Amino acid sequence: MRAFVFVMFLFLQASLCFANASLVVEGSLMQVGKTIHYDPAYVALKYPGGDVPIERGVCADVVVRALRHAGVDLQQAIHEDMKAHFDAYPNHWRLKKPDPNIDHRRVPNIVTYYTRQKKSLSLPVKTGNVRVGDLIAWELPDGRPHIGVVTSTEDRDNILLVHNIGAGARQEAVLKDWKITAHLRPFK
Repeated sequence: MRAFVFVMFLFLQASLCFANASLVVEGSLMQVGKTIHYDPAYVALKYPGGDVPIERGVCADVVVRALRHAGVDLQQAIHEDMKAHFDAYPNHWRLKKPDPNIDHRRVPNIVTYYTRQKKSLSLPVKTGNVRVGDLIAWELPDGRPHIGVVTSTEDRDNILLVHNIGAGARQEAVLKDWKITAHLRPFK
């Protein structure tokens, strides 16, 4: 009987992870055609649950919205973690304390948060280990960080991601277009 209960527990855990990853994908795809502008402007946001208008945003906003659709408020999660462990986060912006208006909208902070949560996978990325709902972070040729959500792995040679690199949220096969700096799996 104990073995049966344990097997059912594992099955439910796996189902929950799949459901959450599916919601992340759904949340990212919902932005395609709606988020049409790339806009990195600093905006005062409500907290928790704040967001810039859906028609604007940056690559990190795609991730924040997708995860929020799956029930994870990355704004609140990162802010709370930064309050408790501020020195663990990059200080590219010379901040003295966490800022819930912008911290979750910065790729290095998202990568740091999920790495601290032990949800970072080893590099280099192997296409056979990429799952829908994963987050991929890159370094662009000009050194800027970028991030997207894996939305389809049906064709391992053309894995699709939703990201916003300047023309709004788009679904494209860009996995290998830039140097990958992080492979994150929010739902294990």
